[in-house]
Amino acid sequence: MPVFFILLLGSYILGNVYIFVRGMQALGQISSVLKWTCGLAYWAGALMLFAVFALRNARQIPFSLGQVLFHTGSSWLVFTLYMVIFLACMDFIKVFNHSLQYGFVISLLLTFGLLAYGYIRYQHPDKQVFHIHINKPLINRDRLKIVAVSDWHLGLGTDRGKLKRDVDLINAEKPDVIIIGGDLIDNSIIPVAGQEMDRELNRLHAGMGIYMTPGNHEYISGMEDCAGFIGRTRIKLLRDSIVTLPCGLQIIGRDDRSNRNRLPVGDLVRLTDKSQPVFLIDHQPYDLDETASSGAVDIQFSGHTHNGQVFPLSLLTGYLFDIGYGYEKRGNTNFYVSSGFALWGPPFRIGTCSEMVVFECSFAE
Repeated sequence: MPVFFILLLGSYILGNVYIFVRGMQALGQISSVLKWTCGLAYWAGALMLFAVFALRNARQIPFSLGQVLFHTGSSWLVFTLYMVIFLACMDFIKVFNHSLQYGFVISLLLTFGLLAYGYIRYQHPDKQVFHIHINKPLINRDRLKIVAVSDWHLGLGTDRGKLKRDVDLINAEKPDVIIIGGDLIDNSIIPVAGQEMDRELNRLHAGMGIYMTPGNHEYISGMEDCAGFIGRTRIKLLRDSIVTLPCGLQIIGRDDRSNRNRLPVGDLVRLTDKSQPVFLIDHQPYDLDETASSGAVDIQFSGHTHNGQVFPLSLLTGYLFDIGYGYEKRGNTNFYVSSGFALWGPPFRIGTCSEMVVFECSFAE
């Protein structure tokens, strides 16, 4: 993993050097003072990404300033990606068409147009509905409506206003059960607690309860601090534990793989009654064949991948994970890996979607 981040960091810096050099060339014969000003402004934006992570737990920074730093720094990642792609295309075209002019300006306009589209796309999450029949009985009922979301990433990126709109969307479904598949918190508990987001989360309503497992970002933000915050809400945090609802549905919440001592899937499944329905929440979609071979889990819900969040990164998730995104059935187990309700970092969805998942489940009589 450190090698991956070193490569990512190196690519980011080299990409920004490429954009900077091409930008200076595009400015032409303007005054040195203006060139210096543009150059300093550019690198201030490019390096803001590092300031965001360095200052994520700073309590003395006002929330509004923290948001500006966060959105600028994280957005620069996607800006760099698309500017490099478009500039490379323009440079390639210029090899065959020497008369091509304004390649930098064209690349800049295309990039900002794509980012505007991605931002609008992110602000309008999709609703995925799946009708699943489970050949096991419930107690005194034969249907359940389960709304599942993951990767909310509350904090500087997903603020209280966005959370309020999301809660309204979930409540409008009138679910029997709400599932949160990890990464409720982003990189720090400080802006979440500072905005009193627990008040919005406490507006979530489901007749049979709200259940959640941790994700890797709960561990990044401090697991115990996150658990304390969640304890002030109606959400029941499951960490290698099982809850059985009055209707007989058993919900297994597996701790995130950030905890190297978490229990194997098989150990958790052995604690269930295999004759009754079992729903497994596991943030990261690993060990899927182990889950399927257990013969007990009827639905597993995961997140974490974001489906790559933006194209062409979305092409990689299928190689990095057994299921990078979407629905698949293996044996008797229905798997769903969500692209997430919100985002990590830059507020753009390009070639992917933000989503909530509605499981319309029917059961044997």
